Amino acid sequence: MLNIKGSSILITGGTGSFGQAMTKHLCDKIKNIKRLVIFSRDELKQSKMQEKFPQKKYPFIRFFIGDVRDEKRITRALNGIDIVIHAAALKQVPSGEYNPFEVINTNIVGAQNVIEACLNTDVKKVVALSSDKASSPLNLYGATKLCADKLFIAANNYIGKKKLSFSVVRYGNVMGSRGSVIPLFIKQKEKGILSITDKEMTRFNITMTESINLVIWTIQNSYGADIIVPKIPSYRIIDVVKSICENCKIQIIGKRPGEKLHEEMISSEESSNTISTKKYYIILQQNNNAQKKYYNKKLFSKSLPKNFSYNSKSNSIFLSVADLKKLIKNSKTINEKI
Repeated sequence: MLNIKGSSILITGGTGSFGQAMTKHLCDKIKNIKRLVIFSRDELKQSKMQEKFPQKKYPFIRFFIGDVRDEKRITRALNGIDIVIHAAALKQVPSGEYNPFEVINTNIVGAQNVIEACLNTDVKKVVALSSDKASSPLNLYGATKLCADKLFIAANNYIGKKKLSFSVVRYGNVMGSRGSVIPLFIKQKEKGILSITDKEMTRFNITMTESINLVIWTIQNSYGADIIVPKIPSYRIIDVVKSICENCKIQIIGKRPGEKLHEEMISSEESSNTISTKKYYIILQQNNNAQKKYYNKKLFSKSLPKNFSYNSKSNSIFLSVADLKKLIKNSKTINEKI
């Protein structure tokens, strides 16, 4: 088990919604972090983030301007780093359909650059953030995240005698994060008309706190060459509308380019290599007996039924309108955006 306390950590895409929330968690909850490097290419976001985490109060935080497309810059930033949380990505689905190679450069080439830099330094653990769109992808963003997942899993084949492992976490929409529909709905509420793509649409839902806990658990407990998938609820987009404004008119605008009606986190093809634990599903590397033995002993895991799939439509847990109202009301991430 890798101890986060006393470790040096780098977060790629560290000025994004997740990066800022993780930074706050590490500072307030974990504490005793030796060094925390915020790696991102946006100097304005870094400047604003430095105001939230001033050097006088957080002398262990280092803001490092760089792009995951630049392997040399990442390698320089990884000097003395123990743990890498890879959150940098271009993730807007419609934008990706019209700017495909830009997404490929960041999400695929950038992922390989992170891998190469970690293999050439003394990093001990890498956790890459993925997406439910990586399972049976329909859009380019999902396809790039699937490719990145496979790169990170395969990277474990090249570690040799190094004390290094690569793991992936795959989860659904983070409530209130950049790109989330909820802040948009709250703004549209003022005009009395909420625009949705399809009344039948469903999505997985995870809170920012849950996503942070997932990453922390993966750092401390994962074997490597695995994809950790949380057991989380789904919601119907029409219920999100009702939770925000029951009396508003609904405008159907149709699905955007590359958008799915329902999301999937584990396909039926992946399920044969997947185990179930109390809180997580874990997609294992094929024919990795040592990995399977590790999880059987550590978590008392069990195999999944044949042809199992983890889909937002067929999920056994759905958030009600009342559940959504409560989550939206209590979400600091959403309240900070409106």
